[in-house]
Amino acid sequence: MIKPPHLTVSPLPRTLNGIMEATAGKKILIVEDEQDIAQLVQHYLQKDGFRSVTAINGVEALKKVKAEQPDLIVLDLMLPEMDGLEVCKRVRSEPETAMLPIIMLTAKAEESDTIVGLELGADDYVTKPFSPKALVARVKALLRRIDRTPSTGAEHYRYGALTMNSTRHEVSLNQEEVPLTAKEFGLLEHLLRHRGRVLTREVLLNAVWGYDYYGTTRTVDVHIRRLKQKLPPLEDAIVSVKSLGYKLKDSD
Repeated sequence: MIKPPHLTVSPLPRTLNGIMEATAGKKILIVEDEQDIAQLVQHYLQKDGFRSVTAINGVEALKKVKAEQPDLIVLDLMLPEMDGLEVCKRVRSEPETAMLPIIMLTAKAEESDTIVGLELGADDYVTKPFSPKALVARVKALLRRIDRTPSTGAEHYRYGALTMNSTRHEVSLNQEEVPLTAKEFGLLEHLLRHRGRVLTREVLLNAVWGYDYYGTTRTVDVHIRRLKQKLPPLEDAIVSVKSLGYKLKDSD
């Protein structure tokens, strides 16, 4: 009897509801000065197919952002040498990393600290103590939303001097590109797609952050304010509707 040739089968990335997990193999930079927490997060990320690197302070984090080119950063707020807020600010100030997803990891649960982090460009936040599984779920959800190609609506939008290319993930004002974070981009795209309609904060949260987001509706207000700062024509174009939410004026 002839034996069949030996076959080596590589394990497939994890799946979600039978669909190949698109986030498998992505690289996560964990910036955390407490070694036990960093190792715990690293362990759970690697169990789900992620690659990971670590940094123990803000200065090292900035070096590894350039050297490792991660797909997402899990960033502790309280760090030696340079705190997480300053790291976030510097990452957002560089064009090549301006849209890099950031999840802020902090022991500070006060709303003011959360708002500062969001205003500087953090996409999400998790307060300590936290569930490692819940953190990994947040990482996966954020990466999936960023990787997802819009399936409905136009790929190009124009609103006065503002243009958006959804496929290339680019926004320009007067033909000058304006770097936006992933959440800012998603929020602007949703407003452009539904211009003239009143969108509640809950609708915007579900559309841009997803149903698994645990933050408050104040998050929407912070990102709307940042959009207006980066794109001045939106200052008057995005209208606040009392007790409801926002709408982008139908006429540009």
